[in-house]
Amino acid sequence: MAKLSGVGVALVTPFKADLSVDYQALDRLLDYVIKSKVNYVVTLGTTGETATLSKSEKLQILEHTIEKVNGRVPVVVGIGGNNTAEVIDNIKTWPIEKAAAILSVSPYYNKPSQEGIYQHYAAIAQSTEKDIILYNVPGRTSSNITPATTFRLAADFKNIIGTKEASGNMEQCLHLCKDRPEGFLLLSGDDHITLPLIACGFNGVISVAANCFAADFTRLVHYALEGNFKEANHFQHKLLDGMDLLFAENNPAGVKAFLTEMGLIENVLRLPLVPLSASIQEKVRAFVNR
Repeated sequence: MAKLSGVGVALVTPFKADLSVDYQALDRLLDYVIKSKVNYVVTLGTTGETATLSKSEKLQILEHTIEKVNGRVPVVVGIGGNNTAEVIDNIKTWPIEKAAAILSVSPYYNKPSQEGIYQHYAAIAQSTEKDIILYNVPGRTSSNITPATTFRLAADFKNIIGTKEASGNMEQCLHLCKDRPEGFLLLSGDDHITLPLIACGFNGVISVAANCFAADFTRLVHYALEGNFKEANHFQHKLLDGMDLLFAENNPAGVKAFLTEMGLIENVLRLPLVPLSASIQEKVRAFVNR
């Protein structure tokens, strides 16, 4: 649990103006977040616009990221979907030997029952010895992984080691804290409420904000984990308006706008996502230059 506590960065995928993957920009981003002392990186998550990446691009990004990181921090790889057989095939055939764990989102669009969600993850867990982190994000999947299903999976499969919880439901998060098995990893999927979730017992976050606010957001989380909530609140208040801008229109348009103003990437997204509107971009620029 220790190696995947703290701050994991849900990496964006930088693109060039011609919409090809910008590997030089990805290298700059990786160096920036690692030098800022994040605990690990997550590649091929939702923030990486994986829905618009081809399979060959995903494999190239995964291999490039692991090579560039070169053991400096753990690498978690996103492998999820709403076709269980395809997810299992990807896990078996992708080059994930050096990955620390798999982050696997709950099936989207299909809207499975709790039993369907359980069976989906059961099949995945039985297909690999790799550690698996569940990812519950009802706002994108249209279904919720209940605490009961989470703990049933944790009890039945030793390689299901934690969950990224992005329901935004504090009551549900409290039940996760109250009833979790010993050593089960609880990670926030909502940057805004990471501080209160850690206060309740969460172990860290897989963060969008840590792409662009890497050092300060890492300080926030580490102070909170140490129980120093005075200092943690200082950074929460410092970053709060910036985090509002990150999600003002869509993710990752917000974080890409910040990274562009910081000179790390070009402000390019693949359709159907588009860059921030000019008025919000100006607020991002003002925040970066304040």
